[in-house]
Amino acid sequence: MYIVGLNGSPNVDGNTSFLVKKVLEECEARGAKTILLNVGKIMQEQKCGFCTVCSNPCTGNCYKGTKLEEAFEILRNADGVVIASPVYFGSVSAQLKAMFDKTRKVRANKGLYNKVGLCMAVGASQYGGEETTIKAMHDMMLVNGMIIVGDGYIDDNCGHQGVCATRPAQNDEEAIKRAIMSAKRLIEVCNATESIRQS
Repeated sequence: MYIVGLNGSPNVDGNTSFLVKKVLEECEARGAKTILLNVGKIMQEQKCGFCTVCSNPCTGNCYKGTKLEEAFEILRNADGVVIASPVYFGSVSAQLKAMFDKTRKVRANKGLYNKVGLCMAVGASQYGGEETTIKAMHDMMLVNGMIIVGDGYIDDNCGHQGVCATRPAQNDEEAIKRAIMSAKRLIEVCNATESIRQS
């Protein structure tokens, strides 16, 4: 099993990265191979950092030979994807949004279809936009045909939309607990849906 974590924060070692790593650690403990991709670094390399619909259908020429093309190939081979973002004005980071705007060719090729997705958001305060940020990530996943799981697990509870944390994330015990729970759920659903993913 292959789980990809997307740190949607421009900060490589911040709160968002901390939480994604917690999920990936638990997935590894359950036998999965994992990788963490830093979206900020990937998008920084782009000549144009956002989609301009330069071709329709999308040819992917704007990211050919870049880290973004590599990231899309990694995602194509994944079973599960953990997408995490800090809360920026009640939604996802510009870097994460720009990356998903550039998935037009990936979507046309059904590259993320039936991948299992989990969302995480970190805000500056409780009820500071975490759930609306997760909703934006859910929309990105649904448009790509992904299967969404929340942060619950059968041995614990049904969960909610995803992991919501308040910074500093390393001090948010509930978020850390839910990150571990959600990793178990992610692995469970990846196993259950393995046969319907494209090879």
